[in-house]
Amino acid sequence: MARPRYPKSTGPPPPPLPPITRTVGQLVAETVKTYGEHWKAGLVIGLPAAILSAAATGFTRAETLAIVPFAGGIATTASYVIASGVVGGVSLRSRRVVPAAIVGVLVYLPFPLLAALFVLPGIAWFALVGLAVPAAIREDLGVRAALRRGVELGRADFGHAFFGLVTLTLVVFLTQIAAAMLLQGFADNSERAAAFLAGLVLSPVLFIGAALLYVDQAARVGTTRAERLAVRVAPRDSAQ
Repeated sequence: MARPRYPKSTGPPPPPLPPITRTVGQLVAETVKTYGEHWKAGLVIGLPAAILSAAATGFTRAETLAIVPFAGGIATTASYVIASGVVGGVSLRSRRVVPAAIVGVLVYLPFPLLAALFVLPGIAWFALVGLAVPAAIREDLGVRAALRRGVELGRADFGHAFFGLVTLTLVVFLTQIAAAMLLQGFADNSERAAAFLAGLVLSPVLFIGAALLYVDQAARVGTTRAERLAVRVAPRDSAQ
């Protein structure tokens, strides 16, 4: 039986869609590309989350509920602020970092309660408000202005923001579990060391992706779904 033959690609891959029409899949692909271009900074982004993951390994439920929400706010904010600066090309010595850090902590406060009920409400909260952190970094905003801008960005295309964060979370969570199991089982690492290494390498995907999501949502502010669809279809029509 003859094998089927598939046409070979003779040209370069198609250019990525602009942020206003970027799909969730392209957001993930662009995240991985950006991580590859800034992998050293990516390890710095992953360090707070990795330390938290390693420290929380072996905690009892009571200890986790008492410690992780507070430590998680610090670790998540630190990683998110660093990622927003790296993606936006803003120095972490800038005065914009302080308002962004305050905003990050404020945005994180309701998350443990929402995530305890079910993780999706927590992700929905971040989709609606969480882009205030990169907004503070990129647009040099104060705390109140950044929070208002975060809501504006989240509402610009809430579906894209929500499903983008859900996809990034699933990619990181599932890959991190698999990597931790492999590191622990085949490299003779302790559970805590495996959690640290997996968090260090994989968690930056979530924070870099969220920082890139800001770019998508900023481009969509003031547009309708029909207008975004028209922009997406227009290049196809012109190619024909």
